[in-house]
Amino acid sequence: MREIWAEQALTPRGWEKAVRVVIDPEGRIESVTAGAEPGEAQRVGALLPAPANVHSHAFQRAMAGLTERRGPDPRDTFWTWRKLMYRFLDRLTPEDVEAITALVQVEMLEAGFAASGEFHYLHHQPDGSPYDNLAEMSEAVIRAASASGIGLCLLPVLYEVGGCDGRALGPGQRRFGCDPARFARLLEEAERALRALPGDAAAGVAPHSLRAVTEIGLHEAVALAGERPIHIHVAEQVAEVEEVLAARGARPVEWLLANHEVGPHWCLIHLTQMNSAETEAVAKRGAVAGLCPITESSLGDGIFNGVEFLAAGGRFAVGSDSDIRVSLAEELRTLEYSQRLRHRGRAMLAEPERSTGRVLFEGAAHGGAQALRRAAGSIAPSMWADLLALDTSHLDLEGREGDALLDTWIFAGDDRMVADVWSAGRHMVTGGRHVARDAAEAAARAAFRRLRGAL
Repeated sequence: MREIWAEQALTPRGWEKAVRVVIDPEGRIESVTAGAEPGEAQRVGALLPAPANVHSHAFQRAMAGLTERRGPDPRDTFWTWRKLMYRFLDRLTPEDVEAITALVQVEMLEAGFAASGEFHYLHHQPDGSPYDNLAEMSEAVIRAASASGIGLCLLPVLYEVGGCDGRALGPGQRRFGCDPARFARLLEEAERALRALPGDAAAGVAPHSLRAVTEIGLHEAVALAGERPIHIHVAEQVAEVEEVLAARGARPVEWLLANHEVGPHWCLIHLTQMNSAETEAVAKRGAVAGLCPITESSLGDGIFNGVEFLAAGGRFAVGSDSDIRVSLAEELRTLEYSQRLRHRGRAMLAEPERSTGRVLFEGAAHGGAQALRRAAGSIAPSMWADLLALDTSHLDLEGREGDALLDTWIFAGDDRMVADVWSAGRHMVTGGRHVARDAAEAAARAAFRRLRGAL
């Protein structure tokens, strides 16, 4: 048994003081006691449930900072960025993917995330032919998780076509391609490989988008998912909305809700192009909106209807998507600031009894756990011990309590305020630094050097 004692902790009952948390050998929380003596427990200042990062394309981390020049198109957009990304990914080997992914996961843990949903679509060799081991690339991600200690939810992606018209995959997309039968085998082999990880590791199913899967393929992927989480890109770009509307006679969110039993086990990624009716409908279905505010800002996607969505009871989570910047506090801050810019007001997501920071943090913790179907998101018995401790000796946090602590971290602080992180009881970050950072950084540095010049 391991024990943590916190001066203050955010539990399902709200903020409590002198809280002792006991973690069992499996990595689950056995008990939570407020008003307790510290005894021999590890002492921390403020203890929080550590959220999950629900949407990552880890290999894109190697592109960070390299796509800020204007492309040949007079109006640089997501679509010109995507062309650059396709050129880059043709260079990636399984060893590169492993090294880059391990670094990203180390950065996630240091930022306060305890788990990662890896939306994994880089399956095959550069010419599109499968590796001898169909799950070769999935196993690279799994090896990275073994090294980083993060709680992994691997989300293999079904990617069939190059657009709603059913055109063949282009040169940059060949490594993604699977028909439903091959995808089912890939999922089976990836889940077999996941058994090498601790018991909190899991898999889900990720039909890429309505542009990249056929109607039949989407139905088969949903049927294959069973009780697993289902993640799908939806309504990220105006051009995507227009393409789906022209091909299927309805906007992406409208079509998806009309043709599938979208519910709590679904995570709809981005949703930056929704009207009011769609916003309310997604909220009522109980699906999680998987938001990636930093990447959505970087790519000029648009602004999520956050105020309307939360007012309708919607659930959300956050992810780092392109991983150009991995920061839990900054994802939450960017989400709130986008709402302030849209509505020209302040504290747009705050509630009468909960500050902005607390609404953002608890929403991400609860929504992230739901999106990955992970028994986490709160400091409570039987949950995985996904925990985050803030350094309350930090200049800006000293003397802060309760919601003010979260507000200060999210709106005036950064990752340097994160002191310790546990993933299913695995103490992976101590003193603000991941225990395996040096090794992960060295391997990633070698991969970056080899890939230099790909863009």
